[in-house]
Amino acid sequence: MRILILGAGRVGESVAETLVSEANDITLIDTDPVLLRKLEERLELRGVAGNGTLPSVLRGAGADDCDLFIAATGTDATNLVACKVAHDVFGVPSTIARLRSSEFRDDELLGKDGFAVDRMICPEESVTRYIQLLIDYPGALQVVRFSQGQAHMAVVRVAEGSALAGRSIAEFRQQHPDLPMRIVAVYRNDAEQPCAADTRVQDGDEIFVLTGLESLRPALRAIGNPDRRVRRVMIAGGGRVGLRLARELVGQCDVRVFEADRKRCDYLAGELPREMLVLQGDGADEELLRAEGVGETDLFIALTSDDEDNILAAMLAKRMGARRVIALVNRRAYAEMLQGSTIDIAISPAQAMIGELLLHVRRGAVAAVHSLRRGTAEALEGVARGDAKTSHLVGRRVDQIKLPAGARVGAIVRGAGNAAHTLVPRHDTLFETDDHVIIFLPHKSMVREVEKLFQVRATFF
Repeated sequence: MRILILGAGRVGESVAETLVSEANDITLIDTDPVLLRKLEERLELRGVAGNGTLPSVLRGAGADDCDLFIAATGTDATNLVACKVAHDVFGVPSTIARLRSSEFRDDELLGKDGFAVDRMICPEESVTRYIQLLIDYPGALQVVRFSQGQAHMAVVRVAEGSALAGRSIAEFRQQHPDLPMRIVAVYRNDAEQPCAADTRVQDGDEIFVLTGLESLRPALRAIGNPDRRVRRVMIAGGGRVGLRLARELVGQCDVRVFEADRKRCDYLAGELPREMLVLQGDGADEELLRAEGVGETDLFIALTSDDEDNILAAMLAKRMGARRVIALVNRRAYAEMLQGSTIDIAISPAQAMIGELLLHVRRGAVAAVHSLRRGTAEALEGVARGDAKTSHLVGRRVDQIKLPAGARVGAIVRGAGNAAHTLVPRHDTLFETDDHVIIFLPHKSMVREVEKLFQVRATFF
């Protein structure tokens, strides 16, 4: 695809890096020529310096022959105007805008007669959803949903003493024959392991489990990782993400919010209910954390705009006894460095929402995409369209489908509405029309081959 991205900030850069790796033709527009040159040297893309809301700049960037326009600057107004110009002046078929304010999220404002935005993204909202799922399922490192929440994938680090540690996948299945779940990947020391019935899982391994909504919590309990409910939460940083998350946790947890800026503290106190404590102070202040009982905290989350501050605060909270710590980290190098460290989970805002963008560049009847393992792996949900003559899936067994090595069918969601249910497929399970099929891909290079399965073939009479 020919894709134009407006904004070379952290979100725009991460989006460009992901899409470039899939052999798309990427042009990045920004007002900072120095930043663009650095990105041109590091990534295979073209940089255009200028104001992306101006028709002349968009024309010079190739908007006349563009398949997708993504406006990802930090300013809502700029993103909206740019999408409007791209659609009305150049006829760009699909536009995506990054929007922080909820006031613009109106169908009439965003429709073709308004700002012509086909899809909006909000990294702050994506991060909030990401963290909320980790609070709901505290035994997981990541939880993603498919098919309107009918199926879930959980990423779990196997704890020492877990029911799965030291056992093969087949032995674990024998112990829990009535639990519909499938382990689709095993990683050890950051390296992919064979995922077969005789694969023996060790403590410290990272496993990927697919199951239905009603079976997710029993599956996590069966694995045996600690699943104590999150009751006490500390949030360091009362910015957009911190405020969104605190609002979501009202009535759910005992929450304390640390914010260094006095004016922001006053604002937070006015936006949050009285029972939610807002404290002026640094999240990396050892005395403050001790005074507020960080050692009895179930979850400490560092959400400031500074990566280094978040890393330091999370490491300090962990050392002082917080049961679990999460750090918001924008730089990919930092996120990779923190993997397996004292910080339990490092979250990248761009990676949290990248699946929403990937959905627009996938071919075939793809319904959902989730980026995994910092963008190297992917879970894809596609819909089996057509019939036995026109579909690559319908009427065929799971073991008749040719998948790239390592790619696995993990779940099938069958039916619609209240009748929808999740199947954990066996080798002889037949695919049916309109099945939602969830496939794990250990490498993004497999995407194009898997996408073909969901494309309807032409027939001739």
